[in-house]
Amino acid sequence: MLDRTLIKRIWITEKSVAGSAKGKYTFLVQPEATKNEVKKLVKELYKVDPVDVTITMRPAKKKGFGRLAGVRGGLKKATVTLKEGQTIALQ
Repeated sequence: MLDRTLIKRIWITEKSVAGSAKGKYTFLVQPEATKNEVKKLVKELYKVDPVDVTITMRPAKKKGFGRLAGVRGGLKKATVTLKEGQTIALQ
């Protein structure tokens, strides 16, 4: 049984919605998630057949406002390509 918390949520932006027309869906995932785990979890949760998984890391960035300093956290995204003709309902 896979840890269902590896996938945080589906990533909905203009670019990711355009990709969904081509069978590519983007998910925000935990930093420790691997391609194989994401592929198995998407198959289990959405009852679809993933063909390919691509992982993208967005690094943390330092941000400042006057004398205040902070950090915008990094992200790990997984783009899953599905078998032709399969879809996932975006919510």
